[in-house]
Amino acid sequence: MPRLSDSMEEGTILKWLKSDGDEVSQGDELVEIETDKANMTYEADESGTLEIVAKEGDTLPVGETICRIGEGSSGDDEQDEPEEDEDADEDGAADEANEEDSDEPTDEEEEEASEDEEEEPEEEEEEEEDEEPEEEPEPESDDKDEERVKASPIARRMAEEAGIDLSSIEGSGPGGRIVKADVESAGGEAPEQDKEETPKESRGKEGRGDTERQELNRLQRTVARRMAESKATAPDFVITVEVDMEEAVALRAQLKAAAGDQPAPSFNDFVIKASALALKDFPRANGAYRDGQFELYSRVNVGVAVAGQDALVVPTVFDADEKSLGQIAADARKLAERVREGKITPPELSAGTFTVSNLGMYGIRRFVAVLNPPQAAILAVGELTPRPVVRDGEVVVRTVSELTLTCDHRILYGADAAEFLGRIRAYLEQPLKLVL
Repeated sequence: MPRLSDSMEEGTILKWLKSDGDEVSQGDELVEIETDKANMTYEADESGTLEIVAKEGDTLPVGETICRIGEGSSGDDEQDEPEEDEDADEDGAADEANEEDSDEPTDEEEEEASEDEEEEPEEEEEEEEDEEPEEEPEPESDDKDEERVKASPIARRMAEEAGIDLSSIEGSGPGGRIVKADVESAGGEAPEQDKEETPKESRGKEGRGDTERQELNRLQRTVARRMAESKATAPDFVITVEVDMEEAVALRAQLKAAAGDQPAPSFNDFVIKASALALKDFPRANGAYRDGQFELYSRVNVGVAVAGQDALVVPTVFDADEKSLGQIAADARKLAERVREGKITPPELSAGTFTVSNLGMYGIRRFVAVLNPPQAAILAVGELTPRPVVRDGEVVVRTVSELTLTCDHRILYGADAAEFLGRIRAYLEQPLKLVL
């Protein structure tokens, strides 16, 4: 199982693109693998005969064997077998010679041998009785064939009671796994014990109504695990500032007019660029805490949280501090489209040093984002909204956005975090610095 992303620990075989025994060439597409971040096609790194080890739907840790590519079976193995037989014959002959050279049995040994001969029939009968239940190999092979079909325990019981062959059902779960809904669509009904577990009959006021259990895909399981690890291991703290975005609104209007038919940078692109410039000024914010040490990164790679297919995905805008506002806008838009189309690749999701998460488009004024480990901080961006503010002793209406920074206190301390967030605010309130 190849490591296809920096955080990948295991992968699931989705589909083999070659068959067992096929001749493959270097660079041929071999298999589709589901990782913790995306589905990816893996190519052969050498030429030869393919021997498939892992079946479709199998989940294996990184480093486990999924297939072998070689020159096929040779006669070497066949030639080795006679040598083993010859060794065995020699050992047998030596044993016989030792038995022949041994002393004649004494009277006591002859008596013991005769007693053993009398006991042998009884022992043989007991052995025959013990061996009887082990016969009937056919049902055992049937069970093995059925186990090859990936199915949830509930789906397997439903199919067994309804007399449905699992191999005739196409699974809709992760890696083609057959779930309860697949068996129901094929005409099966939930077993009585499972009906009790799922409180469909509890339709009273105290009941929850129908319960549907959904299995998580690999990406959802990874998000759940990483977020739980983040909350359990990182001592985080949160700070918030209000940003006057009036000048940014005016600059974007100018950029939009100058762009014509081309899409203009969004306010989120402004935040990405401002964050990247501030990260250069505050190296610890562009780092991580690992094993009692600070890791400070030379590249500024800003991850952008995007709502993907039933999961949160964070593609990376690489070297955001060196790119123009227009380049950032183009990169971020392309990455978001690839996420929604399910075409994003692990390299595009890796090596982030900081994350920006924006829920302003949903009308959210303020929220707290969960750290994306091992990064030192994540920035949550709220909506732009007109608010009354005091300027030069007068109350005026200005466009304001709230930025909330979640920090890992092991590397980013309160004063440093406050100055870092203040620097982001300064760049956004003087947005011409973003285009210089």
